[in-house]
Amino acid sequence: MFYSIGGAGLGFEGKSGDTTIYRLHSPSFENRYFLLSSPASCRLLAFPEIIGFDCYKALLGATEAGLKHLLPAAPDGGIDIFTILRGGLNYPLEEAAFECGIPVREMHFVSCERVIEDHKILGLDVRYQKITPSKGRVLTIGDILATGDTLRLCFEHLVSEFHRAGGSLRRIIFFTIGGTRAVDIFETLTPKVRELFPDFEGFDCCFFEGMFTVYTDNGVSGINTPNIDFGWNGGIVTPKFRQFVMHHPDALMEKCIIYDGGARRYELSLHFEEVLEYWEGILERAGKIDSRAMLCEKLGYTGPLSYEDWLDVTCLNCLGDLHGLWRAEHALLERGFDLEALAQRRINSMKQIQEKYEKN
Repeated sequence: MFYSIGGAGLGFEGKSGDTTIYRLHSPSFENRYFLLSSPASCRLLAFPEIIGFDCYKALLGATEAGLKHLLPAAPDGGIDIFTILRGGLNYPLEEAAFECGIPVREMHFVSCERVIEDHKILGLDVRYQKITPSKGRVLTIGDILATGDTLRLCFEHLVSEFHRAGGSLRRIIFFTIGGTRAVDIFETLTPKVRELFPDFEGFDCCFFEGMFTVYTDNGVSGINTPNIDFGWNGGIVTPKFRQFVMHHPDALMEKCIIYDGGARRYELSLHFEEVLEYWEGILERAGKIDSRAMLCEKLGYTGPLSYEDWLDVTCLNCLGDLHGLWRAEHALLERGFDLEALAQRRINSMKQIQEKYEKN
């Protein structure tokens, strides 16, 4: 069964510091799904110029807010952290727990490579692991989730190790820059985990700025990467992030919501290459791309729409008066982009940052 977010509604859940917390409501959900929005995470997802340790710092405040909301009192025995090495290292779970006064009891690691044949993930090759199972653990995880294959395989490995050693999991808290497929994964995993650990309470899944979707093809530009690049179409994006992008409209036309997280922090030369390759491709194709179709693709709908229809498409029906945001998006639709000029701006900007990085 595929758990669609269609028909789900986004509601205001609370505020902690400068982070706004939303919750996605649907009677079909077994688990809880939250969207976290902060100025720092907005900047991270809008600007590929944010690199290195700043990526980690950008998620710290919202992660603290999420932990405080979900764990207002430190659980007995504290929490465990499970890290899928590389991308998972971008998530500041240990520091956020420290700032919230939550003790970290165990740190679990898995270093793995996916076994791929004919472009399909067939399994998981664990090269190194540190898993120390015990009873009734509250487990936290941070990772990027696109198709979710790596997370699912790593998590199933962890669950198997816990079960084999006589440990158990009571609750999972997952933080992600990720997509709607998380719902399908966690709703499907919940009864399986509960079979092994009857006291399992379920998943709390926290998305930074939105539940995005992945491209299923190369997109209007012809150069997006299927099953890797994130977009808005069919997902749910926080009004705070949509408003942020309306103030920085160039960001809407980036390759995706976030370029590869591992390269962006640890392999900066590869990150610069990826961003420049995209914009150089846009510059080369600018005269052949339907810029309005590309803009509609990025916004997630073909406009203009009435206010009521826009609320339905964006799933923002339950969040008060958003006429200003609706007008701003439609003004951008009417104004459009000069793709050639935009691509040249972005190339110049990224090259300047790259040169500064290489000099340092």
